[in-house]
Amino acid sequence: QLELVESGGGLVQPGGSLRLSCAISASDIDLYSLSWFRQAPGKEHEGVSCISRRGITTHYINSAKGRFTVSRDNAKNTVYLQMNSLKPEDTAVYYCAARSYTGGCSVSATDMHYWGKGTLVTVSS
Repeated sequence: QLELVESGGGLVQPGGSLRLSCAISASDIDLYSLSWFRQAPGKEHEGVSCISRRGITTHYINSAKGRFTVSRDNAKNTVYLQMNSLKPEDTAVYYCAARSYTGGCSVSATDMHYWGKGTLVTVSS
């Protein structure tokens, strides 16, 4: 069983930055591709970004391209989401998720095997 714990959320002004972290309780996280999702109030889960097991491949939804950067440090059992130029529409609870799969990463919620409990990001002036 994998445990994922997100941190780094908070209140930020439009145009500001935040870095989310997700600590993963496993000694072999290189067996998992990792993804970030978000859920805004009244909306469904939305896949934001993902990164393959060794960090070679990444993927972003269009609204995140050029603003968000996903990375991972397998030695520290942690995945990150650097978010720059934040907009009010980025306000959501952000979740990290893990997928045990030998192929590429995914931003489809139904592909995920493990989930964290989320961290709230609020972008407001």
